[in-house]
Amino acid sequence: MKAHPYGDFLHCLSSSYIKLFYYSKVIYTQNNPSYSSVLNASIHNTRFATPTTPKPYAIITPLKTSHVQSTIYCSKNHGFQLRIRSGGHDVEGVSYVSQVPFVVLDLVNFRDVKVDTKNEVAWVQSGATTGELYYGIASKTQTLGFPAGICHTIGIGGHLSGGGFGILGRKYGLAADHVIDVKLVDANGRVLNRKSMGEELFWAIRGGGGNTFGVVLAWKVKLVPVPPVVTVFTVNKNLEQNATKIFHRWQYIAHKLPNELFTAVWVMKVNSSQVGKKTVQAGFRGMFLGGVDELIPLIQHEFPELGLAKENCTQMSWVQSILYFGGLPIQPVNILLNRSALPVSSLKAKTDFVREPMSETGIEGFMNMFLEEEADFAITMIEAFGGRMDEIRENELPYPHRAGILFESTYIVQWTNEAEAGRYISWIRRLYSYMASYASKSPREAYYNYKDLDLGTNNIVGYTSYEQASVWGLKYFKNNFKRLVQIKTKVDPMNFFRNEQSTPPL
Repeated sequence: MKAHPYGDFLHCLSSSYIKLFYYSKVIYTQNNPSYSSVLNASIHNTRFATPTTPKPYAIITPLKTSHVQSTIYCSKNHGFQLRIRSGGHDVEGVSYVSQVPFVVLDLVNFRDVKVDTKNEVAWVQSGATTGELYYGIASKTQTLGFPAGICHTIGIGGHLSGGGFGILGRKYGLAADHVIDVKLVDANGRVLNRKSMGEELFWAIRGGGGNTFGVVLAWKVKLVPVPPVVTVFTVNKNLEQNATKIFHRWQYIAHKLPNELFTAVWVMKVNSSQVGKKTVQAGFRGMFLGGVDELIPLIQHEFPELGLAKENCTQMSWVQSILYFGGLPIQPVNILLNRSALPVSSLKAKTDFVREPMSETGIEGFMNMFLEEEADFAITMIEAFGGRMDEIRENELPYPHRAGILFESTYIVQWTNEAEAGRYISWIRRLYSYMASYASKSPREAYYNYKDLDLGTNNIVGYTSYEQASVWGLKYFKNNFKRLVQIKTKVDPMNFFRNEQSTPPL
């Protein structure tokens, strides 16, 4: 790779496909007055928006496929690393931060959503958000949906690249399970679809991680049937209301419930009924693909300990249930189009997959950690698996966390004062360490869509061995990692598309 003369890179871009007409709308250099607002527009983790965070030499916001091709060509020829950003939710910031000279390819203008209700499919571009896809579906039909995550500001590109689990997951599996075609630009600038790339590469990009095999510009997805009315519920129980015992019981039941019923438990610190005291709350939440009159007897029979009553339940459309789970008002639905509806903060996240129920004592110790000062803005989202997830083979896609998983736990800690970040990161590491004896083992599985650089990283310059990468790679992909490495070696042997946790070539 050559040195990185910045002027040569820009000259390359302007003289290749990006005509002067587009230049001001596509290329943002550090002296452009809009540079900072474009960079910060989709940073959802302010931990990576500090004055000392490394900044890209330029941000390219392509309007056409040819702009993407020329960005790849010029980055490669002038020694810049390329980072690709679709929604900016990357919790470790690797889609817009690098320790070496780099440029960001920001797909913010690739956000078309075309829904075909007759054939029950949609084409969605990588820079669209899940909310924009949901809104596009719901504005045409009340009886089709898509099984992706509950946060409506996530970029489609990253979400589908890592799997994508949400409240329809027990009924239909992952978002990536429903990808049927793509449009991808590879390291040589070729534009490929499923047929021209072949089934190996098509397998790898559905869950094998973004910024690894190429730039996926658009995804064709199969939509799934949903009833016009679904029922959601929340029952909150704190430590004084037997939260520990009820959660202990939930572990034995949730993965066996009918596929139409998704349940989750959100654990966080709340105010106690005693003035000035704090307690820990387990919020039991659910979404049922059916009416309340069917749901109540089902829960009373399977999980009477919860004490679910009609007043805990609300009937609504599937698309409103996304807003409900996202903690937003369910009207008007067009809030799904608002990319800044959620506050941003500094955060650190980790994940676990649990295959054996935790003991009551184990749960108690876990809950008690939320009483510590650093847990003021911490949450653990625990989502039941089973159902359709149990039926899909581990190697069907790169995402391997399927049969035998009781639940996935996502631990998140947030803070406001960047100077104190170390305290909070130390707290979540202790929480993760506490959970070691209860989580899956050999490997301790983790979910790629909540990247965690504590698990291990690649060398950002130079060669990364299979042994080094497998330290983190086996946790995310288990035995599928070897196949991902083989595919990467075929399609991008020079490792042009790379980040701290991208599959390296052999």
